[in-house]
Amino acid sequence: MPSLALMIDLASAACCLFAFWKGGAAERAAAAAVTLNLLIGQAGYALAPHLTGEIRLVNDGLAALILLVVAVRYATLWMGAVMLFYAAQFSMHAVYLVLERKGGDYLHALINNLDFIGINLCLVAGVIAAWRNRVRARRASAA
Repeated sequence: MPSLALMIDLASAACCLFAFWKGGAAERAAAAAVTLNLLIGQAGYALAPHLTGEIRLVNDGLAALILLVVAVRYATLWMGAVMLFYAAQFSMHAVYLVLERKGGDYLHALINNLDFIGINLCLVAGVIAAWRNRVRARRASAA
């Protein structure tokens, strides 16, 4: 039976594929950042399990920085929500690092998983909005 973290990562990969398939430029850029986040996270677990806290902090900071550029460029509501989720994620990692607490306790897992699910739900909402806008524009130009 796969772990919850693996199931969330697979669902996230599916959200990213959906964004690459049906999303606009903003959604594809965000999906690329989330995919990079997933790849770095999995590589960190495999290659340096003793540094997972630091890797998670840097990884989420890098993803947030990339998404900040996307948010400034495209300025959509869903990207604002994603940035708030990444701010919470980065803050959680920073608190655990400063307090020298090991990640992996229940609170860490809960916040981390809910944040990442929220990020992916925002991405899917953005893809659906972009897709609907394209369909409406096509119908308007055909009429």
